[in-house]
Amino acid sequence: MSAAELEGGDWIRSITIRQPWATCILAGKNPENRVGTWTWRGWVLLHAGKAKPDPAVLREPLVATTIRGRELHRGAVIGVARLIDCHPDQGPEHCTSPWAQRDVHHLVLADVLELPLPVPATGALPAWKPTQDLVDRVLQQLPDLRP
Repeated sequence: MSAAELEGGDWIRSITIRQPWATCILAGKNPENRVGTWTWRGWVLLHAGKAKPDPAVLREPLVATTIRGRELHRGAVIGVARLIDCHPDQGPEHCTSPWAQRDVHHLVLADVLELPLPVPATGALPAWKPTQDLVDRVLQQLPDLRP
């Protein structure tokens, strides 16, 4: 399937995630915590927001060990993942991940791929449809990525 056949990015969405959480996802953080439910399932571009990370969050042990040695890119797409589920928090007996926050929705990600080079982009919270140009620039780095 060519990029022309994927015109308009109808098969993919973008999600803006603040740092350091975006980089944590590349390193295995799952789930991503959000306040509302999401109906989209499929590929998402992982966009690191422009806001500076909170220094206190960077010192949290789980975060600090996860991001150690990694650059915290901002204002760029840094990876892709498949969003396979979204469910409300059901307590620690159902979601044992140390990343799962309580009383929110959990976006469950799979097939997380880090881009070799961040692609600068302006995002929006919480999710947005990427331009074809942005999708094309990501596909240059991940030519086998398909719906």
